[in-house]
Parts: sequence; C-alpha cells; structure tokens
Amino acid sequence: MPKIKTIRTKKAPEGWDLIEPTITEIGNQIRDVENQAYSDKKKPEQFWEIYKLHHQRSRYIYEMYYYKKEITRELYEFCLQEQYGDATLIAKWKKTGYEKLCCLHCISKSQHNFGGACICRVPKAKLEEGKLVQCKQCGCRGCASGD
Repeated sequence: MPKIKTIRTKKAPEGWDLIEPTITEIGNQIRDVENQAYSDKKKPEQFWEIYKLHHQRSRYIYEMYYYKKEITRELYEFCLQEQYGDATLIAKWKKTGYEKLCCLHCISKSQHNFGGACICRVPKAKLEEGKLVQCKQCGCRGCASGD
C-alpha cells in the first residue's frame, strides 16, 4: 500500500477540488480499516478490505481520466505521482483481457503454484456450476474479463 502523505510536495493542479472529496473519503476509510482489530479473521483476510478500497480509489482516478474525461492529464499524473492511484494496476487495465483486474497479486506468477494465475482470473463459464470462487490473496470473487 502506498504511504498516505499529509504534506504535499507541490501544489495540486486545477480540477483537484473536483476529485478531492472522493479521494480523501476513500483514504479515511482505508485508515479506519487499518485501525480496526482483527482478532477473528485469518491473516490474509485482514487485508481484503484494504485491497478493495485501494482498487476503488485507483479505479475512480482511471475512470475520471479515461472514460469520463473530467480531469486533465496534469491532474491524472499528479494523482499517480502522489500515489493516490496505483500506476502499474492502471497500466494493466489499459491492456486487453485485464480490464477488470482486481490486484497485481492475482497475475503475479511468483505468487501461485506452477507459475499460473489466481483462481479468480478463470472465467465463471469454465468453472463448475454453482461453485463459489474466492481469491485467498485479495478476496476477489472473479475478475476475469471474459465474464
């Protein structure tokens, strides 16, 4: 997870006031989740909510720039530079087949047996009928683009 910076190194570009409330709200939710007690959950499950919120914040920046076109390139690059969004995850979303990717752990070959991908990357049509699939790393229930 990227560090949350309290002091900006440079002034925010024009249009920051448009996305700042959403970015700070998600940042506050991440902080609240980090401060919760996790006595009843397994170790990997403790980070699932953080992964989900991190994905949500990166997806918001991505959609505001590429689909809605409501922010400028300068503001988009500022958000990535200040680590409000994950630049490598956004780069994967631009590629065919990775449009719904939940996190980079799911496609990392070193994280899985036999150099494969995560179970959540398998299209639901290829799985058994009624089988519930959930990634052990991030808690995703399916991020294959073919679904």
